[in-house]
This record gives sequence, C-alpha cells and structure tokens, in this order.
Amino acid sequence: MAIEFLKKAEKTSATGEDETRKIVAGMLAEIEAGGEDVAKAYGAKLDKWDGNIVVGPEDIERASAQVSDQLKDDIKFAYDRVRSFAEKQRASVQEFETELSPGLWAGQKLIPMASAGCYVPGGRYAHVASAIMSITTAKVAGVENVIACSAPSIERGGIHPGILYTMNLAGADHILALGGVQGIAAMAFGLFTGHKANILVGPGNRFVAEAKRMLFGRVGIDLFAGPTEILIIADKSADAEVVAVDLVGQAEHGFDSPAWLIVRDRAMGEEVAKRMQPLIDKLPEVQREAATAAWRDYGEIVYCDSDEEAAQVSDEYAPEHLEIHTENLDWYVNRLKNYGSLFVGEETTVAFGDKCSGTNHILPTKGAGHYTGGLSVHKFIKVVTTQRMTREANRDVAQVTARISRLEGMEAHARTGDIRLHKYFPDEEFNLQL
Repeated sequence: MAIEFLKKAEKTSATGEDETRKIVAGMLAEIEAGGEDVAKAYGAKLDKWDGNIVVGPEDIERASAQVSDQLKDDIKFAYDRVRSFAEKQRASVQEFETELSPGLWAGQKLIPMASAGCYVPGGRYAHVASAIMSITTAKVAGVENVIACSAPSIERGGIHPGILYTMNLAGADHILALGGVQGIAAMAFGLFTGHKANILVGPGNRFVAEAKRMLFGRVGIDLFAGPTEILIIADKSADAEVVAVDLVGQAEHGFDSPAWLIVRDRAMGEEVAKRMQPLIDKLPEVQREAATAAWRDYGEIVYCDSDEEAAQVSDEYAPEHLEIHTENLDWYVNRLKNYGSLFVGEETTVAFGDKCSGTNHILPTKGAGHYTGGLSVHKFIKVVTTQRMTREANRDVAQVTARISRLEGMEAHARTGDIRLHKYFPDEEFNLQL
C-alpha cells in the first residue's frame, strides 16, 4: 500500500482568502449603502464601462447581428441539450400526498423561486456556455424573473455579443452590464430591476465566489465555488497525450485552477508530467500564462499502488470535474462518491460538459463535492411540505403531541393538542390541561 506524490502543489485553494474577504466585504457594504450610483461607479472603475447598465432590446438586436449563423447554430445545439437534461431533472421530482395513518395526509409541493440572479463571466473569457447553464436551468425550473449580468467592455460596446445573444435565447428577463462583485450585489439588492434575487448562481473568479459566500443566508446560492478544478485517474492503459491535453484544458481557466492527476502507474505519471509544459507553451499568450502558473503552483501528480487507494485519494479531493481513464471503468463508477461531475472513459472530457453535451457545468469546488452536487433545476425549487387531517385523526395525533410536548417542557405546545381534543371529542375523557 503506497501513496506517493510525483508532483506536489505549492499552493492550496485557501491561498489569498483573507485579502479577498476584506476587499469583497468593503465593496458589498458600500454598494448596499449607496445603491445604484455606487454600483455604477464600481462598474466604471473595474469594468471601464460608463454606458447603460440595463440592457435594452436594441442592444440585444445589435448583438444578434454580430453573431454568425454558425455560432447561433452551435449555441442552439448546446441550449437544446442543456434544456433537455434540465427537463428530465425537473420531471424526476414530483409533488405528492400520502395517507400516513387513517385521516392524516402529508405531502410535498414544488414551488419555484420568484427571482434568480445568474452571473455570467465575461472578463478573460466569454463564457457563453455559462449563460446557457444558469439561465436555461432557472427557466426550466419555473423561475418567473431571471436577472442575468456580465462584465461589459468599451471594445465590445457592452456585454460580449455572444453572451448577450445567449442570455436572450435562454430566456433572461433582465440583463445588466455589470461584472464582478458589483454585478452580484446589484442582483442581490434588487438594483436597476426592482427585483431582489432569491438565489445567486453562476461561476466566477474568487471575488465573485466570495461575494456569493458572504451574501449566503440573505439569499440562497447555488454552491460554494472557487477556481475550476480537474482530477484525472489514469492507469497504464490511458493515453498520456490525451490525459495531458485534458489537464491543460482546465488549467487555462486561471492561475489558481488546480489540475490533479492520480496514476496507477509511475511511468504514466512521468510521461504526462513530461508533456505538460510543451503543451502549455503552444497556447496563446493569455492562456499560456494562466496554465503555466496553474500547473506550477497547483498541479499535482499522485501515484497509488491500488485502485482502492486511488479512489480514496480522489474522494478526499472531491474534485469539481473527475475523469476516469482506466481499464476498469465500471469499478470506479460504482466506487467513487465525491465529485461534481463524472466523465467516464477517454471518449468524453470536461470540455464537452463545460460547453454543450447537456450536464450542467456549474459545479462544487474546494471540497464542496463532499456535501453537494452541482447546479440543477432543484436548486431553483423550494420543496415544501403540506399536511391535512380529519378530526377523527386528532384522537391519536393530539394525544401523542401533548405527551411529547410535556416531556420536553413545552406546555403551550401541548395545549394546542388539548384544545382540539376538547372541541372534537367533548364526551370523551382525556388528561387535558386547559
């Protein structure tokens, strides 16, 4: 039994958190106190945008004209699959009512949230797919009012045309040209739209993630998220080039995006390690700089001499994205427990899920896969319970309630049962205290 690091990360997901919290806390407080004017000021300072914050029909029409027919077809391809998967998710949970005992019925109702705020990253990369993942899923869930925001730029004349076109296609009711913390704050506080988001969803950088975390409780959030993560489990049957390309494919997200590899064969680990930097060096400058820092500071290669150890290490990481490149795929599918989304076999990859294959790419990071899955229609729906019963059913339920309440020392609770027994069964003897 052995677990050995062939490459160890120099930094962790907690690096720099204290500074981030301080910055975000100050911004949220200022925006809540100052409202729209302060949000606009932050937009002008950080997004370098002093145009309209609320996107109008003419802006959407202008953006649509800039999107090629091929890109529109591709966006529709992704939208159709994400929508279809979300519809299946919605159908998997139903309202019901059941009779628990004679005359006592209990059930559940599914109530969509009234308003959702969807953040779509638009800084370093134009995350068209994130607009599909968040807005489409909210609409399939039945959310009546969906607010979407993304960072604008002077060069583009506002929000990236591809993002804006997709936001509209997916069904956004309000679109704001605001990025970062100011965008999150505007949706949470109901600025520019008059609708306060009940839930905030969508990926973003560490400042966006921290803003959502700080607002959690006042509003719901999809999940606690940080920089994107990938973990691959590979044995000697894996293709080292494919594995390395997939690791680089996620490392380009940003300088703090972890890329982890668990190998069952040392030679495979060494071969992948040898290929990483040459593959990174072939990327354009922005992506090259991000992937170089991510692999240098956050990349890890772990050797395990048994499948059980490999699965155990993977479950400890609880990665956002988990790929399996092994001969015994089914064993890992049945054994693994902690991850955001699982990609089984070489034929699929994280990028497919990220962009268009159907499953949602807004997923738990920083170990949150231990206790939650990713964004789904269920995140936008409140599962609430209902109860009704006949007067006859009160004979047993009220007496048990009163006895348990008195055991707990809650006399007023007990008397709510007593009064019903007295009213419904006036001729019967009970130990009542009214």
